Amino acid sequence: MFKLSRFLSAGIVLATVLFVGATPALWSQESGGSVVIVFKDGHRQSFPLAQIDHIEFEHVGRVSPAVASGRSRFTGHWRVGIGGGQSGTFEIVLTPDGKAHKDIGMGGDGTWMTVNGEARIAWDDGWHDVIRKRGNKFEKAAYAPGHSVDDTSPESVASAEYQEPN
Repeated sequence: MFKLSRFLSAGIVLATVLFVGATPALWSQESGGSVVIVFKDGHRQSFPLAQIDHIEFEHVGRVSPAVASGRSRFTGHWRVGIGGGQSGTFEIVLTPDGKAHKDIGMGGDGTWMTVNGEARIAWDDGWHDVIRKRGNKFEKAAYAPGHSVDDTSPESVASAEYQEPN
């Protein structure tokens, strides 16, 4: 029985990882996302991802939605350059629930998600920032209100440094 339980737990973890890797849009800010557990008798129970801190499997360990979706790489405090020819830095905080805060300018709050291995932030003031890895360093690209992250060049590019051990 112990081996069967361990095998089933490992299978659930594997299925979760494969599910997450195959459908990253389900973990995005727009969809909200959820975890659905299907029991042996066929009934289902759904849990919103925003309410889940982590999932524990006996004898297997713990799985975090942030880790599974790639968010853990970006969650935390960042010191980023202002860019656009201006010197100085400001701080961006990205939380596991998809909220963002910056300590500069108007509209200091926003939302974020990972897309193609980068953190995309939509600020309440209309600006968009993208934090991405370039070589062995990170950078922050800023896009002006009304400009698309996918279709245009950034308004500015500056350094980005993660401020916490990950």
